[in-house]
Amino acid sequence: MKFIHLSDLHLGKRVNEYSMLEDQKYILKQILGIMDAERPDGVLIAGDVYDKSVPGAEAVQLFDDFLYRLSGRGLQVFVISGNHDSPERLAFGGRLMGQSGVHLSPVYDGTVPCVDLEDAYGKVHVYLLPFLKPSHVRRFYPEEEIETYTEAIRTALRNSPAEPSERNVLVTHQFVAGAERSESEELSVGGSDHVDGSVFQSFDYVALGHLHGPQNAGAGHIRYCGTPLKYSFSEAGHQKSVTVVELGEKGDLSVRTVPLKPHHDLREIRGTYMELTARSFYEGSPVEDYLHITLTDEEDIPDAVGRLKVIYPNLMRLDYDNQRTRAHAWSAGAETVEKKTPLELFMEFYERQNNQPMKKEQREFSMELIREIWEGET
Repeated sequence: MKFIHLSDLHLGKRVNEYSMLEDQKYILKQILGIMDAERPDGVLIAGDVYDKSVPGAEAVQLFDDFLYRLSGRGLQVFVISGNHDSPERLAFGGRLMGQSGVHLSPVYDGTVPCVDLEDAYGKVHVYLLPFLKPSHVRRFYPEEEIETYTEAIRTALRNSPAEPSERNVLVTHQFVAGAERSESEELSVGGSDHVDGSVFQSFDYVALGHLHGPQNAGAGHIRYCGTPLKYSFSEAGHQKSVTVVELGEKGDLSVRTVPLKPHHDLREIRGTYMELTARSFYEGSPVEDYLHITLTDEEDIPDAVGRLKVIYPNLMRLDYDNQRTRAHAWSAGAETVEKKTPLELFMEFYERQNNQPMKKEQREFSMELIREIWEGET
């Protein structure tokens, strides 16, 4: 049985105030062409269909048209909500659409719905687990100790057990520990949203959404397919693709990718103003790509953005890299933020603002306040 794995469409997204809607229409049309070439049995869409919980009308219309065209090809389509989606809005009409082969994950109610497919090797069970926080699961299992995301996902799956002798596919949207983030993803302080990959041991393939870079998450059968488009300059080096998954008999799994080519690439270039405006530099290059330009001139160029946009109309971001900017540069960075606790980060911030460390009473008060806020969010 063959599946196409997609995720993180982020329909309606704006990148540096540029609407990506036309680029998204272009790439979805390309994906439909891949469907026609690959002729899969099903499509797995692992969350973050939209960029906002209340998406704009054009984004909704675009997804509606995409689902219509997938259904018209006779495909079984499986869609879950991600952390950017409203699970209630995405689930609307799900029971009706299921009759057309479009299976939308309902709002989590303590169970993980399963759709059964069948091929020459027997049944394939497709489980739909939308994005969950510990509080979502704790509500239905108050007797369980559920403090972490790992405990939440383990509890949810344990109460909807997979059939060990048959093939099982899970579509879910979480951050599996050890995977690599991009700048355009939401960052958790202290890595609080990490899920241990061991919770997925009952599944033959885990179709993940949430992270934007295509990658395996600790094992070849646990995979992020990544976004179909680049949504931040930290993704400039990514090769975007769709993941093709083929299940043979139990234990036989094949995973490969089909590359995607965007209408406008998202790139980074650097050099002096004179270098980047020299005809020999930009002639023959795709100047209409979305660009992050870094100027290395020691002096600021007057109206640099306006002058550069004459040549590079889709200039999204302009920075300088010189002695002055390097002398003033300081950033905690995503890696540092994830490794430090909320209290450690707040103590650093307090010391920078007040030129003195926090007192013991202040640390204790802050810790108690952090616990109250943390419990409310999870």
